[in-house]
Amino acid sequence: MVRIGTLPMRLLSLKYGAHLVYSEEIIDHKMLTAKRVENKLLGTVDFVLSDETVVFRTCDIERDKVIFQMGTSCPIRALKVAKLVENDVAGIDINMGCPKEFSIKGGMGAALLTKPNVAKEILSTLVNHLNKPVTCKIRVLNNESETIAFSKLVESTGIAALAVHGRRKDERPKHPNRNDLIKEIAKTLKIPVIANGGSREIKSFANILQFKEQTGCSSIMLARAAQWNPMIFCESPKEFNPVKVCREYTKIAIDFDQHPINVKYVLQQFLHEDLENDLARKILASGELNEICSALDLMDYFVDALQKRSKLKELLEKPLGRTICPTKRKLENGEEIIEMDFKYIRRAYLENRTPKLVLYEYCIKQGWKCPTYEAIYYRDEHLFEASVTVNSLKYKSTIRDKSKKLVEQAAASVCLQSFGINDGRKIYS
Repeated sequence: MVRIGTLPMRLLSLKYGAHLVYSEEIIDHKMLTAKRVENKLLGTVDFVLSDETVVFRTCDIERDKVIFQMGTSCPIRALKVAKLVENDVAGIDINMGCPKEFSIKGGMGAALLTKPNVAKEILSTLVNHLNKPVTCKIRVLNNESETIAFSKLVESTGIAALAVHGRRKDERPKHPNRNDLIKEIAKTLKIPVIANGGSREIKSFANILQFKEQTGCSSIMLARAAQWNPMIFCESPKEFNPVKVCREYTKIAIDFDQHPINVKYVLQQFLHEDLENDLARKILASGELNEICSALDLMDYFVDALQKRSKLKELLEKPLGRTICPTKRKLENGEEIIEMDFKYIRRAYLENRTPKLVLYEYCIKQGWKCPTYEAIYYRDEHLFEASVTVNSLKYKSTIRDKSKKLVEQAAASVCLQSFGINDGRKIYS
């Protein structure tokens, strides 16, 4: 589930009783540009792009329960990506059912249903070179014979299980799910078959068991039903409490530093039946995580989490000998400079507030000359470093970056932090 199947939702689903959870479908090209990072601050393993975007985040809690879902059209790329994540996940799943235009045009998802040789090569390559289970998900094809033939083909590659969605690629949730055909596939294959596509009829755990019986499958995969109500995994009947679920999800999102845009989107799914009530209106109007927390009466939890994270960050950075506060140093020419390890990340700042703007306004208010910036480009590293001069004293961050604009913002922030002034960040400590 794109924008849904991120770490907080997966952990919440496991808490409510899901046995396994899947990541969002992540495209192989994107993962191949990501770097694996052990995030000690959050206790996670992150796969991060050069612009700090986290493509995939996981943690020990779900290590033996999370399935990495991949979009691919190439066995070579698929294997490279699978090797990247193999030790951090429970299994690898190839999505052969996504009907979206982006996937189809890229030869991924449901496009593979029309390319059986490519599908077979992708799965065989993974099965033969990985130490973790490999699965795939398909949609039914034009008729029963084609569907069963394709199912047997993928089974022959040695995959551990096959998930089957009971609609064709041109059909949508309003169309009936072919439970009888899924049942026939389950009878025919020797490997476990996972039934999918029943969310329209599934409103409770009892409905999950009914769907399992109707399809004769070993297990059930839920998407829409779970994104609306993750409590559906509870075996003991519990009335859906959207406010409780929103609060529990948001706490996990805070703990794992989930982006507020994503948090807001997920909460809207929980509240989808009534987006006109006061809580829904407040969440819809929110733009930042602190605003969401205020609406859910979670500000104490939010502030406490940030304070704990700040203290942990300080403990982690001190042994590395990093400068975590502005420090004065004398240069060879006798000039003094104030330095600090600081990286400017735009999304951490309030809209229309940057360190350079804050510093400019501060200098004007004090009656000082405007700040002047000096940047150096290190050609071999393809990185910049910048300093800012304010009142005849230089300030700079010792962390280089790919953009002149970014290092100038970092230098301005070091200057402001040395003055003890909020540099425009949403949370400043």
